[in-house]
Amino acid sequence: MWDQALDRMLTRFIVTGQLDLTYPGGTTRRYGSGQGAQAHVTLRDPALPRRLLLSPDLALGEGYMNGTLTVADDDLDALFGLLIPNAALPPKGMQALDHGLRHLRRLWDQHNPAHRARQNVAHHYDLSGAFYDLFLDDDRQYSCAYFRDPTMTLEQAQAAKKHHIVAKLCLAPGMEVFEIGCGWGGMALTLAQDYGVKVLGVTLSVEQHKVATDRAARAGLSDRVRFALADYRAIRGQFDRIVSIGMFEHVGAPHFTEYFTHVRDRLKPDGVALIHTIGRAAPPGTTSPWIAKYIFPGGYVPALSEMAAGVEAAGLYPTDLEVWRLHYAQTLRHWYDRFMAHHTHASALYDERFCRMWRYYLKASEHTFRHNRQCVYQFQLARRQDAVPLTRDYLTRDHTPEALRAAQ
Repeated sequence: MWDQALDRMLTRFIVTGQLDLTYPGGTTRRYGSGQGAQAHVTLRDPALPRRLLLSPDLALGEGYMNGTLTVADDDLDALFGLLIPNAALPPKGMQALDHGLRHLRRLWDQHNPAHRARQNVAHHYDLSGAFYDLFLDDDRQYSCAYFRDPTMTLEQAQAAKKHHIVAKLCLAPGMEVFEIGCGWGGMALTLAQDYGVKVLGVTLSVEQHKVATDRAARAGLSDRVRFALADYRAIRGQFDRIVSIGMFEHVGAPHFTEYFTHVRDRLKPDGVALIHTIGRAAPPGTTSPWIAKYIFPGGYVPALSEMAAGVEAAGLYPTDLEVWRLHYAQTLRHWYDRFMAHHTHASALYDERFCRMWRYYLKASEHTFRHNRQCVYQFQLARRQDAVPLTRDYLTRDHTPEALRAAQ
């Protein structure tokens, strides 16, 4: 019965490309037009057809993690190159019901008070630092890199991202900067060391806080950079600049106005904020149940309209908006290749199931940026409309430390 129901669903779902699916009983059926991406999937657990019907996103990811769902040649590019373009089409049948139920739960799933935010952050960011060293760049930048040239190395593109953000912050030596979500400290240390500002960075990750604090001490920057193990909502005072890179995805839709109101209140009257976040170039949606369970509990990729509503409610002035297309897909490809090059080390740190989970996450994310209207937004915000220059010419100047020193 469940095989037949899954067969009917896939007949409607696979419109482009070709899926060959081998059922638990050994029967192989073909779906799709045959034009485009092709993949062959084998189900090795009799319970999988029912699970795929009831919660396709969750069952697919768990099946791959557990080895009960396999892909020919373990080709995840083929799998996601086929599935994600089809998933981007309007949902039908059981898929539409699944999407509807997810929408009903979205406000609860994204309810993110301080105590819950701390638990969610620990789930992902308190993994072993040695694990992240396997695939991130030397500065441990865990957000979208900026590929001014597609031939850039990951290190070069991450440095370009930081300097591009610096240009939008319009920094001057001696300024005080508040970083919401400081990660392992790379951006804060760059701002202090290369641009002569003072930085307060906050994180809810015990591991990140320890690493960032140690890095500041080793660099001799503890007098200019301070890292606090605190929720951003607990910080008081005002700052010349605010920067937040890859943290807004953890705020949760019910808290967007609260977030931007806090940004406004922490800015000095002539202050400037730069918010860098993954976004969807589509109407508001929901988080993948698999991602929410295994990777980013409480996470949500915002629609532009949702961010804009929060900015408007907080009374902030949008002084610049930039959309990065495909930069994150390229970043994720670098991370995946590095992860695979160190697969043996990753297995030694955790186990093979954990590695399959991360392979699935990195590759699914890459194809989502390639095929499903996901991008990166950079919002430049201010309390006054004249807080930044009136034309964008200032963004094209070379803001690397070497260029600034040469100009002095």
